[in-house]
Amino acid sequence: MRNSHWNDLISLIDGKNIGYQPVGFIIDSPWIPGWYGISNIDYYSSDELWLRSNLKAVNTFPGVWFLPSFWSEYGMCTEPSAFGSRMIFLERNLPHAEKIINGIEEAESLPQPNVKTDGLLPFMISRLRNNRKEIIKADHEIRFAVTRGPLNIASFLMGTTEFMLALSIDPDRSHRLLRKITSFICDWIKWQKECFPSIDGVLVLDDIIGFVGESEFNEFVTPYFKEIFSCTGSKVRFLHNDADGLITAAKLKDIDVNMFNFSFNHPMGVIRELSGPDVILVGNIPPRDVLASGSVEDVGLAVKKAFGEISSQKGIIWSAGGGMPPGVSDNNINAFIDAVKKYSDQDFFIV
Repeated sequence: MRNSHWNDLISLIDGKNIGYQPVGFIIDSPWIPGWYGISNIDYYSSDELWLRSNLKAVNTFPGVWFLPSFWSEYGMCTEPSAFGSRMIFLERNLPHAEKIINGIEEAESLPQPNVKTDGLLPFMISRLRNNRKEIIKADHEIRFAVTRGPLNIASFLMGTTEFMLALSIDPDRSHRLLRKITSFICDWIKWQKECFPSIDGVLVLDDIIGFVGESEFNEFVTPYFKEIFSCTGSKVRFLHNDADGLITAAKLKDIDVNMFNFSFNHPMGVIRELSGPDVILVGNIPPRDVLASGSVEDVGLAVKKAFGEISSQKGIIWSAGGGMPPGVSDNNINAFIDAVKKYSDQDFFIV
């Protein structure tokens, strides 16, 4: 992140007034390659193109908080690769990882990855090391350790349907799988922080937690996520879940989260009521149907609607209800920025 943006984020976390309403977006390979005009494979395989495209994004929109910023990743293949998943890379689409077990009974055969050597993880660290001088030169730093969450990773290793079924019919083996993945995640984010001491934030992305009920959340989500968010002592503890997020929002304190990106289907005021006053909310206009496919006017109306859904603008990073999708244009990003400036500190009736 740009150093000034990081400092302002820390001030937000501490409950301070930074004097403006920030705009921020989660950006990675779904958006950057197409926007920059290169293939996904070129983006993943070339350090030079990865750096240039990320620099162009932060320089084109200097006032936007890009999160986590200069994200070294290989789409959904990143973490499953360490367990041995076969990875399928496409020129103009996101890669995917094939499942490597057919049922929960095979989970104990999975290796415990070495995060320093296994899969794509060493390449991620190397990319950041090789480009860190240029990142720092651009007035940015590596601020976040990033990982998919344990339920998300489990769904890639064995299939979403199979994993969800296992939570119901074989909770003991499901816990053993989640324990193995959680240990891996903690090792992974600790290694990122060890490699880059500037890291004082953790971003965990997991949509599968939005598909479980409250009792399942308490059993299969809370203990593992609390451990993950606590294991590095990071100041910023950022969770992305743009599936159903009402249960998640009510449990953020339990899992030690202080920053939350959630689905556009949930009004800002509802998430604020559930999460409490101290969580930084990141949202929440529709990413695909409005930010990517809508007109400039549609973007402005969606931002106005979001402002009208909450009584206080404190502790918000105005964003999409999810990550930046493919096809978002400069015009729509600028329309979003302009709308946030327009509606900041105006009075709204809650809708």
